[in-house]
Amino acid sequence: MKYESLLALAGSQPVFETGLLLAGDVDPDDVRRQLSRWVQAGRVIQLRRGLYTLAIPYQHTPPHPFLVANMLQPGSYVSLQSALAYYGLIPEYVGQTMSLTNQRPARWRNQLGDFRFQHLAAHLLFGYQQVSLTSDQNAFVALPEKALLDLVHLTPDGDNPEYLAGMRLQNLESLDLKRLQDLAGRAGKPKWLRAAVHIAALVVKERSLYETV
Repeated sequence: MKYESLLALAGSQPVFETGLLLAGDVDPDDVRRQLSRWVQAGRVIQLRRGLYTLAIPYQHTPPHPFLVANMLQPGSYVSLQSALAYYGLIPEYVGQTMSLTNQRPARWRNQLGDFRFQHLAAHLLFGYQQVSLTSDQNAFVALPEKALLDLVHLTPDGDNPEYLAGMRLQNLESLDLKRLQDLAGRAGKPKWLRAAVHIAALVVKERSLYETV
């Protein structure tokens, strides 16, 4: 396979898998050898086994970290601080893309970023949506309310009012309190239900302060 053929097949893809190049009358061993050479030459970036992106000079569209995270671990979704920052609910910059999966915890560091995957029981993998990141890139991201509950779940004493207040949550008016309660109720976990009550209190407090200004 020639590099021009790779560009024709994968040039419009932010990331691509080896399988994309193996369709049709090609020699799989030759394709894999060429990919290895292009990685060594800096023309292709390997994200994990079987997953690649073109090097910057050849990219049509830079891959969004959330899309990369979804592709690194199929069946996962972006959550925790990464999702909270995306929705503008916390003021801090989050340099790591954090996701949840029912698979084993994992972490990948590559030229596109630092990607961490934490385990969540399969019956708790709900409350996420597909969001449009760019005109041609989508990814599964936790709903803002679920991102908060996921963080509560994975943080010792995460339902503590002092911990929640210390997060310096902002733009709380964007939260859907009914959805927050419904998500906590679906999980059926007392910790989630307690956290939902405390988060709702923070929302009410912020709204009252806004109304008095």
